[in-house]
Amino acid sequence: EFYIASLGEELVVGQQYVLAMEFEGYLNDALVGFYRSQYTKEDGTEKLLAVTQFQPTDARRAFPCFDEPAMKAQFDVYIARQSHMTAIANMPKIDSTPFDDDTDWVWDHFNTTLPVSTYLVAFMVSDFVNISSTFNDHALFRSWAREQVIDQAEYATEAGPAILTWYEQYFDIPFPLPKQDMVALPDFALSAMENWGLITYRERALLYDPVVSSSMDKENVANVVAHELTHQWFGNLVTMDWWSDLWLNEGFATYMSYLGTDSFEPTWNITDQFVISELHLVFALDCLETSHPISVPVEHPDDINQIFDSISYSKGASIIRMMNNFLTEDTFRAGLTNYLNAFAYANADQDDLWEALTTQAHTDDNLPQDMTVKTIMDTWTLQMGYPVINVAINGDGTATLTQERFLLILNKNSTDTHIYKWWVPVTFTSQENPDFSQTKATDWMADSDDTLTINGLPSKENWVIFNIRQTGYYRVNYRPSNWQRLIDQLLDDYSIIHLINRAQIIDDALNLARAGQLSYKIALSVNSYLENEIKYVPWSSALNSLNYLKSMFTRTGGYGPLREYLLSLLTPLYDLVGFEDNTDDPHLDQKKRSMALDWACDLGLEDCVTNSVDLYNEWMADPTNQTIISANIKSTVYCTGIAEGGETEWNFAWDQYLLTNGASEKATLQSSMGCSKEIWILARYLEMAFDENSGIRKQDSSSVFQAVARNVIGRDLAWNYLKENIEFISSYYMSFGELGDLVATVTYEFNTEEELNQIIHFRDDNIEYLDSATLAITQSIERTSNNIDWMSNYYDLILDWLKDNGFGRWLKKRGPFIYSA
Repeated sequence: EFYIASLGEELVVGQQYVLAMEFEGYLNDALVGFYRSQYTKEDGTEKLLAVTQFQPTDARRAFPCFDEPAMKAQFDVYIARQSHMTAIANMPKIDSTPFDDDTDWVWDHFNTTLPVSTYLVAFMVSDFVNISSTFNDHALFRSWAREQVIDQAEYATEAGPAILTWYEQYFDIPFPLPKQDMVALPDFALSAMENWGLITYRERALLYDPVVSSSMDKENVANVVAHELTHQWFGNLVTMDWWSDLWLNEGFATYMSYLGTDSFEPTWNITDQFVISELHLVFALDCLETSHPISVPVEHPDDINQIFDSISYSKGASIIRMMNNFLTEDTFRAGLTNYLNAFAYANADQDDLWEALTTQAHTDDNLPQDMTVKTIMDTWTLQMGYPVINVAINGDGTATLTQERFLLILNKNSTDTHIYKWWVPVTFTSQENPDFSQTKATDWMADSDDTLTINGLPSKENWVIFNIRQTGYYRVNYRPSNWQRLIDQLLDDYSIIHLINRAQIIDDALNLARAGQLSYKIALSVNSYLENEIKYVPWSSALNSLNYLKSMFTRTGGYGPLREYLLSLLTPLYDLVGFEDNTDDPHLDQKKRSMALDWACDLGLEDCVTNSVDLYNEWMADPTNQTIISANIKSTVYCTGIAEGGETEWNFAWDQYLLTNGASEKATLQSSMGCSKEIWILARYLEMAFDENSGIRKQDSSSVFQAVARNVIGRDLAWNYLKENIEFISSYYMSFGELGDLVATVTYEFNTEEELNQIIHFRDDNIEYLDSATLAITQSIERTSNNIDWMSNYYDLILDWLKDNGFGRWLKKRGPFIYSA
């Protein structure tokens, strides 16, 4: 991927040169570089458009360039187009001139860009239309889409300028461009791309239709828009020096997207959802030996593609959130502004950020003069994983803290000799004076400390909670006596404990039990208070954690008793929210209902299944009526209707998929068609996913595969399809980590020696096709090994607990564990 020019003489520093060469680029259909897309208008005519996607290393497909982030340049863009089309680029258009003597073609010339990395250059030629906003007084804001769906861009066109303006105030730096375009594309490999002044989106990430889109779809639009607009500062104005610091871009954009969305939709309380959407999500990956540090060396484009993962995004965001809390908001903001101003239109690495924040923290007296942000944060970015803090309450007003790396399984044969220790910000509160507002560290546990003694604790009879609002990137374990006091408090009056810490307690307990560091008797007892819990965040945390038990039991004789137990927890919540949706409910109540119905129907709760099937049949009888099924419960109703039906129900969904113009509706139908219980239908659906003439776009093939793979009936079908077609599938994808996503999803529930051997053989037999999925394969092997150990250690134990608590009393304890596929 290099062009080497042999020069006739040495170059002179300071002299400008022009390098001319022949270059031929292809307007491809691979969703990378400068590529073509198409869509069908309402009158049946096919329309083409051409657009760019350059991140990380595909600008070189469109024009010769120094295609590395640190080699910023200013670009003059000229585009030839037909007169009935429109061209847009990073900067506003200067003028249009005729193309020689051809009156049907014109040259568009655009303003010179500011210094920018090649991966952020963008342009598009299309027949799209736009709507605009002048909310921001110095930057024109426009949203572009197909004419038949442009009205669905209204919400994003309201949210975008408001969030951009809020960011200007937050960073105290004005947006430097005269315009900001956002484009909804029918074919796009990613969710969105932050090109400076021309942000491109998958249609579902930008378009919102109040009639057919759910409250979750609306939240997704606001969050993705906020994420991409953060990049206009973090990534575009200041760019990472090399891809090893990708997390500086994506971690900040992920963290700030919550603040930006909250500024526009404050009633959503979206910042409370951070722990379940980001922190707990990445905890599940970062507890593997095959995780990787946030800042990781990359040398090849395949290496770059693989680190666009939850470590860069969610862990990056989580440690930034931690840093915000231990530095305080004012110091954090001032330090960021200084950093952005110092490196504007240039590049930086994480040490540059640490220096700016340290200087501000010392000025504000929020960090001891002999301590630096680099000292603290290098322990979080340069080594993988995270600690569990073990708290021993001594009874004399003190507690002793120790730390160790949290791993699901301690591998006795591990070759990793690194000693994992972190600088840990310590916060705590107690039953004596429960205060969950103080998230600035009161103590620090250094990476050199074997133990830390904390003073100021109450008497032994009072519970304590460490890691207030789970702002620290770590788990906490206690002695059984403190766990029992927490359980008693939750049963007596759970509202005393902040809802984020309720989510923390549930997630920590179940994962500590999974790792053998806490008894399952205690962990499952924590859940006993849930019959009274009414808040979305703790419930989401509980169900996310319990999903592991469900996934391990799905193919065993113990699934029945576990299902009874899960329904005993869930039925009170189902009764509370009711099946009938109310779009006037608060946002989180709508999400809570959707979550409860999804789980209830999946577990076979009769009332949920019956209502869903009836609604689906009613819709089949009147397919043009979009009001029959509320958008918030469509995913549950569609999935259940198709699962309980047959070919007729599936074909009806497919017909609606082809007819609908709504991107969110297409996505819901797409996922739901994977719920069928007919093996031949699922097999046909998999074949359609990788056939560009089937009606399923290339961008959606991964989603279809994963929908089938998540179906208990479709999992083995999807796995066999992947194994048999790996050469074709690997060539089908040319961007980011789609192949890795397929592997991770289809192997998630593997828990037998036979399945482990299958993954290993799959890797060994197809190594030449798996360059972009090596990390996902390695992590799938470790997950499966961990699952096998868990089944051996805890399956019978959980069965005994279920039996002792009245679930599945007819079951007998099994003999030695010999389960295989």
